[in-house]
Amino acid sequence: MKKILIVGAGAVGTSFAYSLIHKGLVEEIVLYDIDEKKAKGEALDLAHGIYFTKPVEVRAGGLEEAKDSDIVVITAGAKQRPGETRLQLLDRNISIYKDLVPEIVKNGFKGIFLIVTNPVDVLTYFAYTFSGFPRNRVIGSGTVLDSSRFAYLLSKHCDVDPRSVNAYVIGEHGDTAVLAWSLTHIGGISISEFCPVCGRKCFDEDVKKAIIKEVRDSAYKIIEYKGATYYAIGLALVNIVEAIVRDENRILPVSTVHPQIFEFKDVPLSLPSIVGRNGVKKVLRVNLTEEEEKELYNSAKLIKEAIDSFSSLSLSSR
Repeated sequence: MKKILIVGAGAVGTSFAYSLIHKGLVEEIVLYDIDEKKAKGEALDLAHGIYFTKPVEVRAGGLEEAKDSDIVVITAGAKQRPGETRLQLLDRNISIYKDLVPEIVKNGFKGIFLIVTNPVDVLTYFAYTFSGFPRNRVIGSGTVLDSSRFAYLLSKHCDVDPRSVNAYVIGEHGDTAVLAWSLTHIGGISISEFCPVCGRKCFDEDVKKAIIKEVRDSAYKIIEYKGATYYAIGLALVNIVEAIVRDENRILPVSTVHPQIFEFKDVPLSLPSIVGRNGVKKVLRVNLTEEEEKELYNSAKLIKEAIDSFSSLSLSSR
């Protein structure tokens, strides 16, 4: 895999491109934006720094670049306003996808879609619907970033390196995100067993509630402070792309459209998934506590309701 087309040259798209350049994963990075001058300016700015990185061609281009791209990463769309939920973005972003995704396919794209625009789960569903692609080749960034936030907060609380924390957030990338404490390990030790060693009561209910709130509210806080989030999601996207390009079979909580979750059919949400060259190779249905199962059910129900509110669109292309 050699070429990535990034659709959307805003803060998220360019932060991703910047991180991707440093990783040296691909040979070509193409930026597309409806504002052509913006895309050209960002591409030039990035290209002028290639002297300091691994060799890569960075340029602006049109959607015709999708034809020989291995991955198309869509970050385009309206950004989240202060106090606005991700699902409230749906009205403003779904019409963009209805035109954009078929146009990319029309240009001969046969690779993997990586969806980033919020609400990412619902838009992953509509990208799957509008593209006609198989489920494994339409991937949402899902809760990869949420899981990183979870691991970071635990690492700060327990005073360990974040890389020693194995933590998953599953379900919706949003207000119903499920922090799967039962799947959480630090240095290979379950969080419930690590606590007596740690001595900081991180499995205490009050501490758990505080961490859950912090993970779910992180984006709102950052948006309130500086208007948008983009650095961390840029790095998260590089991890997903690396798993695909290097065929790593890495387990990541990406969002895909599941044939059935509980009684809901064709619901997109995040579960630990094996990600490699062909996209999602396998979704792992993990054992959760009864409470976590209830939370995951609520997450799936909310996403399904959001999709059903646009049912005429979802049925129009597939």
